[in-house]
Amino acid sequence: MDELQKRAMQAEKIMAAPSDYKVCEGCGSILRVGAAICPVCKAYRFDESTEAVIEQAKILGAREARTISDEDW
Repeated sequence: MDELQKRAMQAEKIMAAPSDYKVCEGCGSILRVGAAICPVCKAYRFDESTEAVIEQAKILGAREARTISDEDW
């Protein structure tokens, strides 16, 4: 299974239970609802609406990863 297929499967999982997730307003990452700070950009503002989570999951599930990891610094 390639990386894009894995991302699509993860997006489907998120879209099946969008109330368990939220979207970081700083970088667009999808996080579990319990997260207080985004581990990617350190933002603390989130959109928890079902619509935002589903829309962002569709976007992220259809493209390759673009996030900069700690190893990239």
